[in-house]
Amino acid sequence: MADAINYQKARFVASYGKTSQIPPSTCPEVCFVGRSNVGKSSIMNKLFGRKNLVKVSSTPGKTSNVNFFEADDVHFVDLPGYGFAQRSKAERERWADLIFDFLDMERSFNLVVSLVDIRHDPSKLDHQMIEFLQEGGYPFVVALTKADKLSRSQQGRQLATIRKQLSVPAEDIIVTSSQTGFGIDELKRRIEAACLEPEDAESAEDGAGAADTDGLPA
Repeated sequence: MADAINYQKARFVASYGKTSQIPPSTCPEVCFVGRSNVGKSSIMNKLFGRKNLVKVSSTPGKTSNVNFFEADDVHFVDLPGYGFAQRSKAERERWADLIFDFLDMERSFNLVVSLVDIRHDPSKLDHQMIEFLQEGGYPFVVALTKADKLSRSQQGRQLATIRKQLSVPAEDIIVTSSQTGFGIDELKRRIEAACLEPEDAESAEDGAGAADTDGLPA
């Protein structure tokens, strides 16, 4: 495997509406999960350096399948957003079943990126997702999205609040912005550390550059 992931080589692979359709893991996998409208598609596009590889919509709840993307023999899995109230109960339940049935599968799960909007306290569903990941022993990080919408002092207060509420170590929370690109290099570092061979991940980490000491954009 390469000594770093070339994210710009990312391509769409397939979309599945049922877990029974999904083939077994054949390479490292990184899964992205979060509430509808949390900015999941935007963060993935920023990660890939592409504008619209992962379809972005102004209407929450558009991702209704498990979508696979690939870059340098690493799969990036876009899971449906949860918690969108303006869908039918049956549709919301189908999405929830799809998410948790997928996470219950025997797969690589090198890293799960759980996205939470930094502007708001975590929802009940956010808490349930983090508890599920913690209890299941999944390797995961929390990516706080839309940091550009808050001032630096507001970011600091929300970071402290969310960290306490979710009971997640500080080193496992990354403040991000798909608009400015803040935090994307750190997210790449964590992905490469989880997916590459140890010597490759070390090389990738050395090239990522140092993050701000407090983890917040100026």
